[in-house]
Parts: sequence; C-alpha cells; structure tokens
Amino acid sequence: MRNRILLACAALVLAGCASSAPPSNIADACAILDEKSRWEDHVFDAARDWQVSPGVILAFIRQESSFRRDARPKDRNGRLLSSAYGYSQALDGTWADYEKARGGAKRKNFGDSADFVGWYLDQISKRTGLAKSDARNLYLAYHEGPAGFQRRTYSSKPWLGEVASRVSSQAAIYDGQLRRCESRQMRKLASN
Repeated sequence: MRNRILLACAALVLAGCASSAPPSNIADACAILDEKSRWEDHVFDAARDWQVSPGVILAFIRQESSFRRDARPKDRNGRLLSSAYGYSQALDGTWADYEKARGGAKRKNFGDSADFVGWYLDQISKRTGLAKSDARNLYLAYHEGPAGFQRRTYSSKPWLGEVASRVSSQAAIYDGQLRRCESRQMRKLASN
C-alpha cells in the first residue's frame, strides 16, 4: 500500500512538471494551442480584451521566454541581468503597475502573462500612438518601454531592430496558422 501511495505521489509530481514544460513545437500556433489546450482561451481572451491579435501575443511570449514560465535573463556567468521574469519577461515595476490595474496575478501563470502582454501593448499604444497592428514598433516599445521608445533608445541597438522584425514576422505567421487551423476562438473573434 505504501509503495502505491509513493508511486501515485511521484506520478503527480511528474505530471506537474510535464504541464509546465514549454510546448514541443513553438513554430506552429495550432500545435502550441493543441498541446497546451488551456492556453487557447487565455490567448484569445487577451486578444479580445485588448484588441491585439492572438499572433502578436504568442510571438511576444515566444521571443521573451520561449514559452518557459520561469525564464530569467542571465549573463554568461549566470548573473541576473534584470528583474524580468516569467512568460512575458515583465519587469518588477511594470508588473506591479499591471497588478494595481488588474488585481493579483502571477508572472509564471500563462493566462496572467498573456493578459499582461495585451494590457501592456494597450498602455504602449495609448502613450505612443502606435497602432496595435504595428507589431514591429510595439515590440521595440515593449523592450525599451514607452518612454525609451519615444526617445528612440532602440536606434543605438541595431540587433533589436532585427529582433523586432522577426517578432513581427512571427506574429503574422502565427495569425495565418490560426486562421488555417480554424481555431474555434479565431472564428469567435472574427464574429465579434
């Protein structure tokens, strides 16, 4: 009996680890949402609530954390580079602003992170006048902050422009994939 209890506990621990692992195919939005079925509602709820495409939300999270819930930026020696954490790589101060606006949330929670990305892009759009369809410039502002974007701090970082272009392309690819796989939520979004 004792061995069965230990075996059941071990199975629960392993199941918990498996559920927090990144999706196995991060190049395909349909595969991501098939594998992580709970994420679909979160992505499409955030897209609807903040009027941002679901592909943009997925592309930003992919770039920021590769869909790893406990991601942290580190240098070559393993030292933390900033307070960025979780799927969305939100900084402590920005996450605190989000929590004030939206209530309690956790950066390791995918639903909270998807909502954060939508919320922050909404804040960026309001502060900078960027269209929510302009994924490239939204990414520059997401990375540099709205004030940094307005000061054009990204102009001294040519690599960041390349990353922003990749994120924009990935967002378009994800949105196209979601249309092709006829996601239930994409149809709902189109009918609203």
